Amino acid sequence: QVQLVESGGGLVQSGGSLRLSCVASGAKFDISTVGWYRQRPGTQREVVATMTAGDMRDYAASVKGRFTISRDNDANTLDLRMTDRKPEATGVYYCYLYKRCSDERFWGEGTQVTVSS
Repeated sequence: QVQLVESGGGLVQSGGSLRLSCVASGAKFDISTVGWYRQRPGTQREVVATMTAGDMRDYAASVKGRFTISRDNDANTLDLRMTDRKPEATGVYYCYLYKRCSDERFWGEGTQVTVSS
């Protein structure tokens, strides 16, 4: 059974940096497609950053150059480093894992990030 647990959210001021982290059990990040999504108030869930098993990274245009997705294979964690935070980054951030071998998708419960101006 796959479980993803996010941490690192909270109330922060605009600017500066924040790191979100996701730990997985029951699956390995390094052989899966993984990512971070967010759901801002009144909107649908949207992709923020993704990373393939082959280390290819992709970012939403709104965060490119400011957010970085990374993976620690030994600890089996997935991080999202957010710099130059803006109020529009406010939302619930979800960790995502796709197991290609079984065509299954898994989500964490999310962590709230609130950026004040």
